[in-house]
Amino acid sequence: MSSTVSYWIFNSARNSIATLQGGQRLYSRYASNRIKSKWRLFPQGPVTLKNNASCGGIALQKAYRHTSTEEDDFHLPLSPEQVNEVLRAGESAHKILDLVSGVPSSVLRFESNQLAANFPVEDRGGVAACLQTNGLMFGVFDGHGGHACAQAVSERLFYYVAVSLMSQQTLEQMEGAMESMKPLLPILQWLKHPGDSIYKDVTSVHLDHLRVYWQELLNLHMEMGLNIEEALMYSFQRLDSDISLEIQAALEDEMTRNLSLQVAFSGATACMAHVDGVHLHVANAGDCRAILGVQEDNGMWSCLPLTRDHNAWNPTELSRLTREHPESEHRTVIMDNRLLGVLMPCRAFGDVQLKWSKELQRSVLERGFDTEALNIYQFTPPNYYTPPYLTARPEVTYHRLRPQDKFLVLASDGLWDVLGNEDVVRLVVEHLAEVCRHKPDLAQRPCQPGTHAEPAAAEESPGAPRHRPKRSHTSD
Repeated sequence: MSSTVSYWIFNSARNSIATLQGGQRLYSRYASNRIKSKWRLFPQGPVTLKNNASCGGIALQKAYRHTSTEEDDFHLPLSPEQVNEVLRAGESAHKILDLVSGVPSSVLRFESNQLAANFPVEDRGGVAACLQTNGLMFGVFDGHGGHACAQAVSERLFYYVAVSLMSQQTLEQMEGAMESMKPLLPILQWLKHPGDSIYKDVTSVHLDHLRVYWQELLNLHMEMGLNIEEALMYSFQRLDSDISLEIQAALEDEMTRNLSLQVAFSGATACMAHVDGVHLHVANAGDCRAILGVQEDNGMWSCLPLTRDHNAWNPTELSRLTREHPESEHRTVIMDNRLLGVLMPCRAFGDVQLKWSKELQRSVLERGFDTEALNIYQFTPPNYYTPPYLTARPEVTYHRLRPQDKFLVLASDGLWDVLGNEDVVRLVVEHLAEVCRHKPDLAQRPCQPGTHAEPAAAEESPGAPRHRPKRSHTSD
């Protein structure tokens, strides 16, 4: 018996930072609220202050997080209608109309929204149905140091997961089609936002590496494929490894080489959910977050967290880092609540500056890249002795959905920086109640991609069990 889950993605704008100018380059360091900026780079020399504020004794110019665009202070009066127009510009809503592989979906509908903190926006989202196996996948990918890594992960991660779940027979069909140059079996059905972009010019390179992965899975001779926990764990780490290896390979095409470099040297945290009937799995690497809105039998609402933030405020994460590095580095691996004093999340895709040796970084960047034009820098933080310091290994949580589990929220830290878990649940519940009062038929009306619709109230499947099974377990 399946219950119904409404799906939301939220991304929120973040506070301003100060921009340090070194030569013709601009480097970021957080000013007004430093703990919320993911990257902090150190100044190359003195700079002047535009508004006579200061940050750590250094004169700075005001700008926005992860951008190199100078900003003047200005205020524009906006009407409530204009504010709503800005907030709703990135909305997308879908109703799950079809059956996935002949199995009724436990997801009634999902909605997403994104509010840019900079331009181009660095965060991405993704929604897709697995066509060769059961399940829907939802993801939030929070980029930093540029959008390239988040874009690549949002396009590629779901394919790695879907392939990991395929049976031996399906993988053999995939390989046979490649060998005979026939069309591949469809792997995913994407539900795209009108504003979504794709790296079309490098899809052949990505397919080549995906094929190598499924060939390795074939060699495991697993008749039914990996289980979902294994698939999520391996897919995160394998994609991150491929991102690292692709730029180390001798690529002849200049555009592909440049893009691979940008992907590897930027970064992205990721949180994704796989929903198959009552089975919900969430994989998280970084400081995005997933929570369930739960309505108990007495009508009261509560929040069930499904992830833990991977940052300096997580004691388990601190213990992991100290275990993985010598005792001599225990005081330096986390400084100022950051990994090596520079990065907020302790897990992320890309960011090879915190994974490669100094020698490997130097050898790759000395291959004739125009690093200035690509906005790539060679930066080694202090106390960089025993890399890798950063990992994309996710924590995977399993939860069996119950009728009282009404909606799932996946969001980047832009939302959680300003709202607590309970606040988010309360806002969604109030919104659902408003929808029920004013639009009782909304849940029955399909919503086309790119149009605005309020979220439908969750409905329980008839005859769904009311007992309380084990809620969840987490593996790392």
